[in-house]
Amino acid sequence: MTDAVLTPTPNDCDLPRRRSDFSTFNEAIDYAARSEKGLNFHDMRGALVQVYPYSQMRADAMDAARRVRAMGIGKDDRVALVAETGPEFAALFCGCIYAGAWPVPLPLPTTFGGKESYIDQLSVQLESSDPKILLYPAEIGDMAAAAAARQGCEGQSWQDFAERSAPETELADASPDDICYLQYSSGSTRFPTGVAVTHRALLHNLFGHAEGVDLGKNDRVVSWLPWYHDMGLVGCLLSPIANQASVDYIKTEHFARRPLAWLDLISRNRGNTLSYSPTFGYDICARRISSQSSVNDRFDLSRWRTAGNGADMIRPDVMQSFVNCFASAGFKASAFTPSYGLAEATLAVTVMPPGEGIRVELVEEERLSGRPRDLSRPARYRAIVNCGKPLPGMEVEIRGEDGQLREDHQIGKVWCRGESVMHSYFRNEEATRDCLVPSEDGAAWLDTGDMGYMANGYLFIVGRAKDMIIINGKNHWPQDIEWAVEQLPGFNHGDIAAFSIETADGDEAPAVLVHCRVSDPEERIKLRDQISEKVRSVTGMNCVIELVPPRTLPRTSSGKLSRAKAKRLYLSGEIQPLDLAA
Repeated sequence: MTDAVLTPTPNDCDLPRRRSDFSTFNEAIDYAARSEKGLNFHDMRGALVQVYPYSQMRADAMDAARRVRAMGIGKDDRVALVAETGPEFAALFCGCIYAGAWPVPLPLPTTFGGKESYIDQLSVQLESSDPKILLYPAEIGDMAAAAAARQGCEGQSWQDFAERSAPETELADASPDDICYLQYSSGSTRFPTGVAVTHRALLHNLFGHAEGVDLGKNDRVVSWLPWYHDMGLVGCLLSPIANQASVDYIKTEHFARRPLAWLDLISRNRGNTLSYSPTFGYDICARRISSQSSVNDRFDLSRWRTAGNGADMIRPDVMQSFVNCFASAGFKASAFTPSYGLAEATLAVTVMPPGEGIRVELVEEERLSGRPRDLSRPARYRAIVNCGKPLPGMEVEIRGEDGQLREDHQIGKVWCRGESVMHSYFRNEEATRDCLVPSEDGAAWLDTGDMGYMANGYLFIVGRAKDMIIINGKNHWPQDIEWAVEQLPGFNHGDIAAFSIETADGDEAPAVLVHCRVSDPEERIKLRDQISEKVRSVTGMNCVIELVPPRTLPRTSSGKLSRAKAKRLYLSGEIQPLDLAA
């Protein structure tokens, strides 16, 4: 007896497509369930292992909603969900929404850190969100249960929860201004904070993004992004539901082990593909294929029409490397779709119009840092990527420190407003006041904390204001320092963290922590000196260079480097530099 061959959900069906024009996400789930489309889950090698039509997802979500209500959990209560990519999470997330509770996606353990670090992280987010229950996959039961016990909330595995009774009960009515879910920002530059997103904000953003990428007939999404991050959750789970698109998934940890499985999955897709990744995803794939000669035999990327870029600073050199590696497999550089967004705006703020690809402007570093040009030195430039135009219904402005509007090509803080902007930070009025600025017409502006400039209606991002290193009145972007060191042989993206520290005499100095894979003491000293010279060429000053063991630098829940945490751990002594005399 042989196993039945699974058939993925279709790209198209008779149900007319609606671009997120619903009053609540409940209505979006109901409508998607009328189609034949759905979610498709694949294993590490890209083989289809489970087909999950939206109709089945809705039925399972309704059962989950009744179980939640039977536990006494109702409107505005929080339910924490460890966000493993799979049908259980999708049904539980939607079930909480049907019950009127707020689902709170929380991260899985990662390969960096350890058991206690994960329990600490989960505990902090449980303390912040104050859920009635934490639901998790059984494989991480020990860690999840320990975090739940530490915070005094109930913890239960998905399997145990599924065995609870689901009696018929009346479910809460939803309205557009109700909170739909709680999203934790990645915390790369601040302590993780819960972003409260309303149904109205979610659907407004999903509509705007669908319009921005012109989501249409025969489009299909492929994703490896984690569901606890806004790009993975909103862009690759909630958007396909609200815009009735089928999706193919591989788990994030499977992508980490076999990144080219992502491209294999895209190659097998018979529709027009939409797939998104931070820069490092494209970088990993280009590095993995660089020594192989079978690109055009193995891959067919000709139908990949939207290759989204976002979630971190977009590096044009990496994008060009990806094109060089995969053009022979049909990948078109025009498919690249840079975007800018953040959890506080639900997801997307700007997106590049389809087909325009990666466009850059060369900007003098002195202008980026705000210091006058040193005429005795040759001009240095950085390539700044065009992140596209604001979504429909989203306004973007550049403001100075005094709050005054900046003209085109003048660098300042990025502010945005529109219905996609968050309701608040959950139970954090001070943080909410810091970034939501009321306007005379009542619609609040979001001060994103990012720096950039506008040019002819397009947004260019140059860095985060909170990451800026200011030494002797001169501004330095940590990305410039980190990228400079990455150009040295043997370093990868994420191996370097740059920030400022206070020296013994009370002055500020740049510090650079670097993953070191060299064991010979003399070679380590040579490496340190080489890095020091490279950094000096960028900053014009001596820096504190510390070599640290591989995998030492902390990451956010979405895998991005956390400079703020690296600085904190270094200053507290928890990150111990390597002994160069050893």
